[in-house]
Formats: sequence, C-alpha cells, structure tokens
Amino acid sequence: MKKILTILFIALLGCSQSDFQLKTVNAAALHKQIATHKGKEAVLVNFWATTCAPCLKEFPMIVELSNKYKDNGIKIYFVTTDWTDYKDRAIAFLEKQGVKGVTFIKEEGNDNNFIRAINDDWSGALPFTIVFDKNGNITDHWEMEKDKTRFESAIKKAIES
Repeated sequence: MKKILTILFIALLGCSQSDFQLKTVNAAALHKQIATHKGKEAVLVNFWATTCAPCLKEFPMIVELSNKYKDNGIKIYFVTTDWTDYKDRAIAFLEKQGVKGVTFIKEEGNDNNFIRAINDDWSGALPFTIVFDKNGNITDHWEMEKDKTRFESAIKKAIES
C-alpha cells in the first residue's frame, strides 16, 4: 500500500509541473538562443518583472499574440528581470498566465552590462521589447507598455522580412 501511495504521489507531482522551463540566462546566452531561430522564424523578446505594473498589464496580451502567431513564423520569449529572490513570484505569475515552453530569468549581476549587451538603445526601462526578423536582424524595439496594435504590427513586419 505504501508503494502505491508513493507512486501516486510522485505521479501527481509530475502532472502538476508547469508546461514551461524557467532558465537563468545572461545576454550572451540569450543572443545564442535567438540565433537558433535564424533562417527559420522571427523572434520577439519581452523583458518584464513582477514588480513592474505596466509589464504585468501587457503580459496577457503578449501571451495571446504568442498563441495567435505561433504557427505563422514567430517565436516569443519572455525574460524576467526579477532578482532570484523573486523567482517563485515569477514562476507563479507565468503559470497563471499559461506560458508554455522556455522562458528566462536574467542572471544576477551587472544590470548595465546586460542592458547594453541586449540593445544600445535600451535605457533599462521596463517593459522592453525587441523584435528580430528571420535573418536575426532587429526590426523593432521599444520601451514601456504598448498596445496590441503596436505588437501585431511589429510581429507582422518581422514575419514578412
């Protein structure tokens, strides 16, 4: 009986795991991940934090667009810039939003170096979104919360490039 309960408990834990992986990433590793899509699909990367109200406000819309365009040639990645002390908060938020696949948490360290390595035009303000075409070229980027129209326009431009 104990073996059956143990197996049942392990099975329940396995079933309750999220459909996403939260990986720690630095700027170089993130660029390497983006490069894996070169020649195949465009990429949109959204940088956010659980402490950023505008990030949390636009997040469900980005998830919706990710689901809408996933079969049209774009991959969307989320990178939380939360400190590792907030990792559990980030995981809970991602689960609540129904995020699937690989998502990232920024490696702790020199934030200014990370920001510069991602994009010279990024001041560090959140949310920050950067879009790459199928050739790995930046087609658009912006700081602060934007509406669905702006996101869809950037996605369509990157897919068509």
